[in-house]
Amino acid sequence: SGRRTSAPRMPEQSNDYRVVVFGAGGVGKSSLVLRFVKGTFRDTYIPTVEDTYRQVISCDKSVCTLQITDTTGSHQFPAMQRLSISKGHAFILVFSITSRQSLEELKPIYQQILAIKGSVESIPIMLVGNKSDETAQREVEMKVGEAQATSWKCAFMETSAKTNTNVKELFQELLALEKKRDMSLSIDGKRSGKQKRADKLKGKCSVM
Repeated sequence: SGRRTSAPRMPEQSNDYRVVVFGAGGVGKSSLVLRFVKGTFRDTYIPTVEDTYRQVISCDKSVCTLQITDTTGSHQFPAMQRLSISKGHAFILVFSITSRQSLEELKPIYQQILAIKGSVESIPIMLVGNKSDETAQREVEMKVGEAQATSWKCAFMETSAKTNTNVKELFQELLALEKKRDMSLSIDGKRSGKQKRADKLKGKCSVM
């Protein structure tokens, strides 16, 4: 037949950790993802259909890929949304603290995650109030976000992609919530730790 079967690709798949970012249009989903992956911020709003970014992370003492899917804020693609949920390992639900409506719009998405996954007990979910720098326009108090997260049995954090507040922490926290695997953002950190230990041992040897 000449066509290769897709079976051999499986190991690579299982080494991916898929995080899906949901939220209404304009709440800053792409800004958060781009700030985290590329360290950049743009003020202009460009609607997303669906983008996936990859970041190498440490996973169970080896290396795996953090795959972040930035979804559309519109409701035109329900099938795409369902697929993202069924493939996702963890979810970031973003609203803007300047829009109560954007928090309301997360409710059906949360319900759909619940319906597709069956339960959210073992799934890392982070509710995120973005645009925390825009305090004058705040419509959602921090305690409201915290209360929503409590009722959803998920974690809560306020971020600002613009001022780079809590962006890295958001992804660190999300990975820390994963019980099945031991994951972290730092890859080089662990290696350099081992390196230092090796140097210390060398030092001891030379004394002898």
